[in-house]
Amino acid sequence: MKRIVKLSLLVILSTSLMAEDINEEKNSANRGRSVKDVVGNVLKSKPKEVDTTSQIGHMFADGKVSAQAEVLYSGYKIDGSPNIYATAVGGHLMYELAQYKGFNAAVEFSTAHNINFLSGSNSKQNTTMASEDESYTELTQSYINYEYEKLNIRLGRQLIDTPLADSDHVRMIDNTFEAAIFEYKLDEFSFMAGYLSRWQGTDTGLDIDKPWQDTGEDGTYFGGVSFSNELVDISAWYYDISKAQSSNTATGNVANKSSYFDIAIHDYVSQDLYFYLNAQYLHQSEQDSSGVEARIYGFLSELVIDENLAFTIAYNKAEKQSSKKSFSGFGGGTLYTNMDTMIIDEITQDRDAEAIVAGATYGFGDFGFLYAYGDFDGELVEQDIGVEYTANEKLVLAAICVLSDNKVANSGFNDSKNYRIVVAYKF
Repeated sequence: MKRIVKLSLLVILSTSLMAEDINEEKNSANRGRSVKDVVGNVLKSKPKEVDTTSQIGHMFADGKVSAQAEVLYSGYKIDGSPNIYATAVGGHLMYELAQYKGFNAAVEFSTAHNINFLSGSNSKQNTTMASEDESYTELTQSYINYEYEKLNIRLGRQLIDTPLADSDHVRMIDNTFEAAIFEYKLDEFSFMAGYLSRWQGTDTGLDIDKPWQDTGEDGTYFGGVSFSNELVDISAWYYDISKAQSSNTATGNVANKSSYFDIAIHDYVSQDLYFYLNAQYLHQSEQDSSGVEARIYGFLSELVIDENLAFTIAYNKAEKQSSKKSFSGFGGGTLYTNMDTMIIDEITQDRDAEAIVAGATYGFGDFGFLYAYGDFDGELVEQDIGVEYTANEKLVLAAICVLSDNKVANSGFNDSKNYRIVVAYKF
């Protein structure tokens, strides 16, 4: 069967490309997303299917173990600064009980450790993978789950992937949340509501003294509804993010009420042509003098040719809000133009801002190739170049080069280069 590479960088520790059967991608929101967002899920290790048991004593015996081991090199060259680099080894190990009368539970440990002789020290150390202490280990998931017919309830530390709170698998440690999540599925509709109290992961800075950061003084409440069929995917979400308890939280005071909406239309043009047309809108209203307020809309189109070649173009526009900026959420965010490094949040402070990203991917056998080009208001251009080799269902090797070019003097951006090489093995 022919295979296609998803248009986006596969951000598993690094960013890479994963070949996927297009028939599995139709009718889902996994396609038609940003460079950063879409393929972050491709190599993310997923728990194995949970067995059901009729005897409580078999919950442990019939439990499942899943794991992923990873080695990542990441080096930066920023103009005017020394090279910073690190090589880390790590991954995660998860154990999930079998289900008994709808109940089960799981725990997961995640870890990352620098390999000293392959990593810089002091000012040359890359701290984004294993923290400033060169080592990070945490109980990243620990939850109880209950499932009854179309209702699912999960309480505790867990992975979450929603528009403004997501795992953002950009390095070795996923974002996970201390949360209560309720989900109900009815035919083509899915309803979700939840409360997020704290989170940890790469996006919180990997502070080993305080790995779990508040999502606000009163936490974050959210709800969403989605509809999906063979031709269209529609979703609407609402978030109430309370003010930060202190300036020590990873994101600072980002209190706001956010409404998000998107729609995706997808179908065959002909036997060998498949297209996606997507639109999105994000509205944020400031709370507690946080400085977060935004109106951002976006469009994305993608054309897949003969299941091997894909072209995508994405656009976002943020309207000026006086003395305010946007907040993409707890994680990588959902805007279509989010790239490996640059997102439109960086240029929305007290101004109109535009971003456009175009790219192409090609799949050949077990290899995948990607090129993406993003222009952020003419101030910074980012290019992402990736290649991946999928040796088998368990082993993937990938490399990515990220080139950032500052176009305007005193813009606050620097020319930079980032090279990453990753090896990932699933157990």
